[in-house]
Amino acid sequence: MAALPPFYVFPLLFITVSLWIWLIDRSDSPRRAFACGYWFGFSFFAFGLCWIGNALLLDNTFLRWLYPVVFLACGVFFAFFFAVPAYLSWFFKTAVARYLAFAGLIVVFEWIRSFFLTGFPWNLWGSVLAFHTALLQPASIGGAYLLSLLVLLICGAPFLYLAAPNRKNLILSGSIIFILFGGTALWGGLRLQEESSAPSSTLIRIVQPSIPQSFKWDEGLLEQNLDTYLNFSRKAPTDGIKAVIWGETASPFPLDFDEAHNFKVRGIIPQEGYLITGQVRYHTRDSRRQASNSLLVFDNRGNPRAWYDKFHLVPFGEYIPLRRFLPDWLRPLANTVGTFTPGPGPKKITLPGLPDFGAAICYEAIFPGRILDSNNRPQWLINPANDGWYGNSAGPHQHLVAARIRAVEEGITVVRAANSGISAVISPFGTIIKQLGLNQADVLDVYLPQQLSLPTLYGQYGNFIILMICFILINRALFISRKYGKIKE
Repeated sequence: MAALPPFYVFPLLFITVSLWIWLIDRSDSPRRAFACGYWFGFSFFAFGLCWIGNALLLDNTFLRWLYPVVFLACGVFFAFFFAVPAYLSWFFKTAVARYLAFAGLIVVFEWIRSFFLTGFPWNLWGSVLAFHTALLQPASIGGAYLLSLLVLLICGAPFLYLAAPNRKNLILSGSIIFILFGGTALWGGLRLQEESSAPSSTLIRIVQPSIPQSFKWDEGLLEQNLDTYLNFSRKAPTDGIKAVIWGETASPFPLDFDEAHNFKVRGIIPQEGYLITGQVRYHTRDSRRQASNSLLVFDNRGNPRAWYDKFHLVPFGEYIPLRRFLPDWLRPLANTVGTFTPGPGPKKITLPGLPDFGAAICYEAIFPGRILDSNNRPQWLINPANDGWYGNSAGPHQHLVAARIRAVEEGITVVRAANSGISAVISPFGTIIKQLGLNQADVLDVYLPQQLSLPTLYGQYGNFIILMICFILINRALFISRKYGKIKE
């Protein structure tokens, strides 16, 4: 956890990763190797995701008892994504083979974690490199998973010396670290020199009112909350601003058919611009009334011009899987969690006066390769969010890093607008152009970068490149095992 954002104690990984592989290497059976991987994974996920439990402490007394359950559940379930690769890597006999197989298998299972049971690719190993933007640049080739592979190969290299302490392995370990880390930093630095600092003519305003989550849906405060957004939005003249951007479910009222509140917000919409806001969108599908967590765009007359429905919903937050099968004693939980209808998927929104943009609402930004319509790519991406659930914890910082890595992967400008959290404009190289700090209540007027998007290999080929690299790595490990020592029975 100490190496993850926002702490970045990166050197600690040289000890923990190398000792982890060494313990697997010293295990006298695959069962013990599995246990070694499992307990490492339990600690990694239980403590790395402990901030999730903060959402249970806000305003629902009934759910408070679930805090330790959430803590344990994160460790118990996600630990398998470390335990299985540890188990499989035990069968590779030589130290070099086990080292290569371990790194490749961990990344493959990290990829599986991104879609298994709807997926949860939070705190990927590659996120520990976000302490310097240059180190994020390989994501433009193989995504966050290539960053993870580099981290595991670099930080696991000392294992080769631990497995057989001699001068040859000391040189080998040092060479791997120097070549991979130094090469990544050098290439990343050179790539960053291609980044243009020139702004475009598109000026936007991000509003971050930092409304406490316990106030956000209080029926007696809904009007006040909207007024807070309006007051911040008009904090300075809107001359020249093309879009005022609010966060996830910022409007507590359905502005697309609530005429009174629609009229109220028109005053802050620029004359030749738009209001882009998160809100719950009510609509009819198959003769049934539905609600979606959405982003809507309104022109200065209050007319809805476009919308996007979140399609990757948060399990146990925006919906409960198999809700109807829950026992009666859990009904209060079911009634607390939302029941949203997912949208059809990523889309590009085209409007006069604005570069084409896409949207990824909050949680959706953590999924590599699934935030854009690859056949109809936008020029920039809006990421409305709300990290107010998690308080002053590591969660909002880790969420921001995910958005930065998505920007590098896809080569696209990302505009993050948070109700409470960290709002920022991120360049296609992952550079934070401007930001509002955690829980800072203010507005951010910023010109979008002139270079809104650029082609990347990851944007073109997705996860194919990294999966091929992992396949080659594991295949090479298998070859080394067969040549220099039979695979353990």
